[in-house]
Amino acid sequence: MNKNGQPGILAVDIGNTNIHIGLWRDDAWRYSWRARTVAGKMADEYAVLLRSFLASAKLKTRDITGVAIGSVVPALTGTWAALAQDTLGIEPLVVTHQTKIGIRIEIDQPEQAGADRLINAAAAYKLYGGAAVVVDFGTATNFDVVSRDGAYRGGAIAPGLNIAHDALVARAARLHKIDLVPPACIIGTNTIAAMQSGIFMGHVAMVEGLIARIKREMDDPKVRVIGTGGLAPLFRENTDAIDLIAPELTLDGLRIIHALNFGG
Repeated sequence: MNKNGQPGILAVDIGNTNIHIGLWRDDAWRYSWRARTVAGKMADEYAVLLRSFLASAKLKTRDITGVAIGSVVPALTGTWAALAQDTLGIEPLVVTHQTKIGIRIEIDQPEQAGADRLINAAAAYKLYGGAAVVVDFGTATNFDVVSRDGAYRGGAIAPGLNIAHDALVARAARLHKIDLVPPACIIGTNTIAAMQSGIFMGHVAMVEGLIARIKREMDDPKVRVIGTGGLAPLFRENTDAIDLIAPELTLDGLRIIHALNFGG
């Protein structure tokens, strides 16, 4: 426990591009850090980085009393589990399809579901209740569906905005990297504006189209669409298809699942 008697839960969301780390303390996310995902880094190297983050917040490793890990990078799952054990002296909770997450998993092959997708669905159901579609704007753009009665039903996985941009630039000799921001108008009058329209607004249209089709299949008038991930606020400003933004949804899911399995 920390000096106030509240547990300090370290949530570690390991994505393909970034690792998002948050410290839940005194009933709030008190600290949040991001690091680039480097699959070849060892536990000791990430331990140095974690100590640096803690020092910047004037915290010690003893302020952490629990660790929850969600990872889509197998090479780093064990790395962070070893860090928790060796550096923090804590047996971490590593979320998989076999973990108690608070909702049922009703898909064909549960072992293939990314931990982040299960965590987001569990968080959406616990925090907001009822049927939901979570749209996570990350390396991929994930659409995850949870039913009104608390079942994870699957969803869709699409290339993320940056992947679409990088693939186009890599394959077209005369196209170069641009800032991925909404264009002033859909009909671009120069190459940059045309790319911004096609890539950014094209992604918006894809999101809107998939959400509409998912809603039709769900056949639930009260389904809520929740956006998360680093680019979610930018998309929310450019579509009415997303009802609310939950920037810490994955971290919230990790601390909720940790409490479900360890109490607190």
